[in-house]
Amino acid sequence: MERVRVSPNVSLPMPVVLVGSLLGGRANFMPAGWCCRANLAPPMLCCGINRSHATPAAIRETGTFSVNIPSAAQMEAIDYCGLVSGAGVDKSAVFEVVYGELGTAPMVADCPVAMECRVVQVVSLPSHDLAIGEIVAAYADPAVLRDDRIEMDAVDPLLLTMPDNTYRSLGEKRGRAWSVGRRLTAER
Repeated sequence: MERVRVSPNVSLPMPVVLVGSLLGGRANFMPAGWCCRANLAPPMLCCGINRSHATPAAIRETGTFSVNIPSAAQMEAIDYCGLVSGAGVDKSAVFEVVYGELGTAPMVADCPVAMECRVVQVVSLPSHDLAIGEIVAAYADPAVLRDDRIEMDAVDPLLLTMPDNTYRSLGEKRGRAWSVGRRLTAER
């Protein structure tokens, strides 16, 4: 396969989440693509958020945040939350807001999956804060559960690709992870 050198600023396809925080005493939500699991036990997430946004300061102030996995049906409201800043616009009325056991990590009631996180560490990078949070509690709509596990096809999450700035949906299943390569393991 031929390869050519490209910009090192390569982005991977990423899930779109809504990061919830308390900003000036009200719920605030911002869409983020740079969010993923960071640790298994205890379960932790990390979210990379540009410090030019209001959310990093809100997370530092309360020490909590939520990560909500919306469905593709919520795309317009999600995108709106990324077009306006919580510093100047009250986004608390965009969604029905609920709180869990932390009490300071607003969650979106209609998101199929939501997690409350307590900040473990915030790492300051040149342009972004990497907020690492322990998942204190997770919630799911019963409609997206199969055998007590979250079924991503039922969630219908959005993916973001860059630099084309396009929302996409999950594609077809291709195989089971840590399974489809077993034939090669047996051959070697």
